[in-house]
Formats: sequence, C-alpha cells, structure tokens
Amino acid sequence: MNQKLRDDAEQIIRSAIQAVTPDEAVRRTLEGKEFTGRIYIVAVGKAAWRMAESAARALHQPYTAGIIVTKYGHVKGDISGFTCYEAGHPVPDENSFLATQAVLDMTADLNEEDTVLFLLSGGGSALFEKSLVSGRELADVTEQLLARGADIVEINTIRKRLSAVKGGKFAKHCEPAHIESIILSDIIGDPLDMIASGPAYPDSSSCEQALDIADKYELKLSEKAWRLLEEETPKELSLATSTVIGSVRELCRAAMRECKNLGYEPIFLTDCLNVEARAAGKMLGNIAHSHSEDNRKLAFIAGGETVVHLSGKGKGGRNQELALGAAVGISGLRHVAVFSVGSDGTDGPTDAAGGYVDGDTLSAAAAKGLSIEKSLQENDSYKLLEELGSLIVTGPTGTNVNDVAVVLIDSAEYII
Repeated sequence: MNQKLRDDAEQIIRSAIQAVTPDEAVRRTLEGKEFTGRIYIVAVGKAAWRMAESAARALHQPYTAGIIVTKYGHVKGDISGFTCYEAGHPVPDENSFLATQAVLDMTADLNEEDTVLFLLSGGGSALFEKSLVSGRELADVTEQLLARGADIVEINTIRKRLSAVKGGKFAKHCEPAHIESIILSDIIGDPLDMIASGPAYPDSSSCEQALDIADKYELKLSEKAWRLLEEETPKELSLATSTVIGSVRELCRAAMRECKNLGYEPIFLTDCLNVEARAAGKMLGNIAHSHSEDNRKLAFIAGGETVVHLSGKGKGGRNQELALGAAVGISGLRHVAVFSVGSDGTDGPTDAAGGYVDGDTLSAAAAKGLSIEKSLQENDSYKLLEELGSLIVTGPTGTNVNDVAVVLIDSAEYII
C-alpha cells in the first residue's frame, strides 16, 4: 500500500466531511429568525442529532418540545427538551413506526400561530414512516427495490404512496401550523420532494410514474398496495417552506480545496454520478490509467450516489464496490489511488464509510488468496477490503450529503 497516498486520502476525507457538517449552516439559517406561538422541533435522518443540537443552540427563543429520529448508533447524548429515537435504515423497523407516531402525536394539536421546525437529512425515508400497508410488506417492497438496483428517486416515488407521512402528507398533518424545513440533501440535484421522500414538500411524481416503476422492477405487491399507488399525493402546500443548507456539490468543492492544499491539481468531473458502483470504479480506474504518466500531481473528483445490483449474499456497500471496481484498472501503478466514501460515515449495512485501493491492491489480494472479481460477484467487498486494511472507517459523521470518490495521481514523484 502506498502510505503517502493513503494518508492524503484520509486528510481529504476528514476535511471534506467537516465542511458539510450542519452546525454552522443551521446556525446561519436560523440567525435572526423569530417565531410566533409554540415551536416544535422534529429532526429526522442520519444527521438528525447534530442538526437538532445545532438548532437548539441557535434559537433565540424557547422551544416547546423536540423529537429526534435517527439511525442506530447516531445519537450522541441528551439534548434538553428532546426525546431521541434510533430506528432502522435502509429498511424501516418497528422503532421507525414508534418514533414516527410519537412525532405525529406531538404535532397533532397545532394552531395557526405555531411553527414546526423540520430538520431533515438523508435516511429519513426509512426512519420516518407510518405505513399504510403492513410493516412486513413495506420492508419487503423496499428490499425488492434495493435488490433490483432501483435508484433513490424511484424508491421514494413508491414509498410516498405507501406512507401516511411522505409526499407532503406530514405538512398536511401539521396544518394550520407553519412548517419550516431545513434540509441536508442526499439526492443528486436536490429535488425537495424526493429528499426523505418529501414529507413537507409538494409531490411532483405521479401515480403513473409509480405504476411504471412497479412494472419495471416487477414488484410483488398486495392488492391494497396497488390501490395506494393509484392515489394522488398533495400537490400544493401553502404553509410549508424549505431551505437546502448542504449538498453533494459542496462536498466535492471541499474535497477539491483539500486536494489543492496537498499540492494536487484538482479536476472536477461531476456531482451527478449515478451509475452502477463497480462501473463507476472502472471508469475512474481508466481515467487514472490515462493520466498516470502526466508527470503531475492530479486529483479527479466525482460526487453522487451509485447503485448496486445484488447478485450475491456478501457484505459491503456501494463505495466499497466502487473502490474494488477501480482496483484492476490501476494495478501496478504505485503512484495512483482511488477511494470512495459516504459522507454519513456508513456504507450499506456496514460500519465502514467506504474503501481505498491503489496500485498494490490487486497483487496484495492475490497474495492472500482473495479474488476481487469474486468479491464483486458476491457483493462481498467488505471482507476483502478489511483483510487488506483498506476499509475507510470514520464512524457516524453527523451529516449526509451523498458520496464522493477521488482519484489521486502523484506521478511526478516517480517519472524522470
């Protein structure tokens, strides 16, 4: 392993994620704001605890009560006036339903003077849920969509119609109170009706689109679920406002700044990466190979959210698969590395944020009797990367604005 490149990768990751944590952004958004009536704070998503903690410090007036709903392991302590819930992700569980019902109970008797401060981040679709079908069927539908490679927009289009809180329905529930949403976006292009399935934003998707998605992936649904896909969602919400305070574009910009600080020439590729994870890795590996003899220090940055089609029963995540997808293309290039991380600190159902590979990865795996090709076939990237010491582990970061992948090339050091 090229330790210099690995150290640079770790520094870039730390700096980029720190730049998109919600603390300062939440403070700026709430600065100078004054609300009438009672203030209820609802924080939902992987970054919910940190957003709530920031809001509690930033508000210049007392709030009546607050609820945090976040992923297991993401609550960092007590916050005065808040009840904290941890629940399932990416598939909702019983705690998701209990926490959501607690939010609905807290906001059940509001008047027109009241305000709901809704702090929303990625992961909210699973964490914030009151299902209109059985919990078992909802989990099964989500698993079907994930296993067949549906993207987040497609998944949310379906889940909105099977839910009592998604697709603008939570904002309707809060009327006649005003609901003000502060949002960390985890979806490419920041479509407000799709982030966490848009609980407080008018829904732009149609029943026809939902039915087309169900047909495309040959979903197995109950008769009730098929009927729900034909019911329209709210298209106007006059008492709801939304502000996006962070997105994958800023994550990419922050990575570029740190690459420049480390002496690399940063080259921005895209913040709309949305392809098969291993294909994205192969593409980045090819880019690295094409520029490996440029006699320069280069960094190529791509942000977005790739997808994984499950063909095996291993353990891993899209960022880990992306990294392994690049490993073959850069094999033997001792001055090249590729890494990819999820900004929330978790990648799939693992405790890793992503993976790192360089020109030594393929040979190091072979020396241990491990096959990158087989690991990808079995969706078992975690095991191989763990064996090589190539997992990137950050722990929960308190933010969630998609993923960033970086190619590092330091050919100036080796080419004469």
